[in-house]
Amino acid sequence: MGQILAIDYGKARCGIAATDDMQIIASGLDTVQTSVLIEFLKKYFSQNRVDEVVVGLPTDLKGNISEVETDILKFIEIFQKEFPMIKVNRFDERFTSKMASFFISQSGKSKKQRQEKGLIDKVSATIILQNFLEQRTR
Repeated sequence: MGQILAIDYGKARCGIAATDDMQIIASGLDTVQTSVLIEFLKKYFSQNRVDEVVVGLPTDLKGNISEVETDILKFIEIFQKEFPMIKVNRFDERFTSKMASFFISQSGKSKKQRQEKGLIDKVSATIILQNFLEQRTR
C-alpha cells in the first residue's frame, strides 16, 4: 500500500500533505511554488510510493466553484498525462484555510509564523487529506 498525497492548489503556491504508508494519518509535507509543482511531484513519486492524489475542490458557501478551478483543471490534465497510474480524487476544501489559521493560532506559534501563507497552505492540505481519509472510512 502506498501513500495518498493531498494538494491545496493555489495560483502562486500549493500546500502538500501525505499519509503514512498505511493511509491512516495525514501530515503536512511541504509548500511548493505552483510553477515547479510537477517537478516536485516527479521527484517525490520517484522516492515514495503514492497510490492516489487528492486535489482540493474550491467552492464558496453557496457551492459555487472558485475562479482558481480553471487552473486546477489544467493542472489535473497535465498531472494525468505525467502520472497516468495515479488516481486523482477531488475533495471539497471549503473552510480549510480558516480552519488552518485557527489551528495554527492555537498551536502557540508567533504572530509572524501564524501569518506565513505557506504554513496555512500546508495545514490546509493536511486538513483536506484528513477529511478525505475520514470520509473513506464511513
